[in-house]
Amino acid sequence: MAILGIDEVGRGPWAGPLVVGACVLGDAQIEGLTDSKKLTAKKREALAPIIREKASVGLGWISAKELDKIGMTAALCKACREAVKQIHVPFHEIVIDGTINFLRDTPLASHVQVLTKADLLVPEVSAASIVAKVARDEYMHKLAKKYPGYGFEKHVGYGTAAHRKALEELGVCPEHRKSFKPIAELIGKTETKKKATNSTKARGDKGEDAVCEYLTKSGHEIVARNWKNKFCEIDIVSRFNGVLCFTEVKYRQAGAGLDAIDKKKLEKMRFAAEFYLAKNGGGAAILAAAEVSGDNYEVTDFLVLQ
Repeated sequence: MAILGIDEVGRGPWAGPLVVGACVLGDAQIEGLTDSKKLTAKKREALAPIIREKASVGLGWISAKELDKIGMTAALCKACREAVKQIHVPFHEIVIDGTINFLRDTPLASHVQVLTKADLLVPEVSAASIVAKVARDEYMHKLAKKYPGYGFEKHVGYGTAAHRKALEELGVCPEHRKSFKPIAELIGKTETKKKATNSTKARGDKGEDAVCEYLTKSGHEIVARNWKNKFCEIDIVSRFNGVLCFTEVKYRQAGAGLDAIDKKKLEKMRFAAEFYLAKNGGGAAILAAAEVSGDNYEVTDFLVLQ
């Protein structure tokens, strides 16, 4: 009596596809079949081509993107049915590893037996798990070349410390499962950070716009905005009566306003001004600070510091 064995690989990883293997051994005798997780990579890679040569094999693939869209249960059912469609030899019984009948609501449902640890106990299921595991690992190794730095060739998408570190450094790639909690949390943190950064930058730009307008009305000529290098930066450089004015802009609602201009900050401003003068021919200069407040970005204080 021929058995169709079915097993899935890749249910838990944070990245990469879900793969379901299906296999009918028939009269084929293959030594060494067992749960793919109990075999070394070298042994699995040696067995996979033998299984493909001597048995009937099918593989159902669900991408990370589709898995996110339809959910794990639907993905398992779809991949299982795709794998079974590729089997073109007779079988009389179906054994699925685990506790869920992925062929429910199909004409084959009544032939299914679900069995925990079937990948260890039933050779056909062992063979299915080995072929699926090898195929998925090969795919992940290709992804490692397409998306270097994530370490897909080592952890094949599973949630290791190295994978988490790579995600924190590189962000999420198209092969990551965005519906999985660790990835969703990372995306959420990234989006929050982006929004916060954009919001802060937007307020800073509007604040500087208001101060530039204030300075222009006061007779200043705006020379530069957001002048910076790897050592320092200056919000606004203006010229008034031949003297360069280096102005630091502070938004009161987002912080302490001019109260933030302490001794340390003043030293940084002085260093930046001296650096600018050294790069641009020197001359007389003063330091100043402007405070912008409220949603209307009103200049509520302007202070010459030296």
